[in-house]
Amino acid sequence: MDLNSLSPLPGSRKKPKRVGRGEGSGWGKTAGRGHKGQKARSGGGVGPGFEGGQMPLQRRLPKRGFTNIFKKTYALVNLGSLKAFEAGSVIDARALTAAGLIRKETLPVKLLAKGVIDRPLTVKVQAASEKAAALVREAGGRVEINAL
Repeated sequence: MDLNSLSPLPGSRKKPKRVGRGEGSGWGKTAGRGHKGQKARSGGGVGPGFEGGQMPLQRRLPKRGFTNIFKKTYALVNLGSLKAFEAGSVIDARALTAAGLIRKETLPVKLLAKGVIDRPLTVKVQAASEKAAALVREAGGRVEINAL
């Protein structure tokens, strides 16, 4: 069997109803829209959420909170995940992306203190918790904070 030899089962495909093609068809003149009214007009009909003049659900429900448009989003990296790097290596966003620890190289990176570090590393990030920076320094490494 080939794709070009496939065909739909008999009776499974109906031709579309052709309206507005003369009175003899049974769907002429008003073309099934009835006489006048909102739904008979071109572009007519009610929008999504319209409830016939009743106050719509999305307006009846209480609203809470807001979205801060100035929120900073960081790609988070835990200290424990830096075990993937050898001692003495320089770790930046590009290295973290290559190792699969962050998804986007463009996001600012923040170093968090979850886990243990046992080797000296140079970490170049945009932000780091105080505890994470202290733990890296204890292990003999450096934390370089690059401005956003």
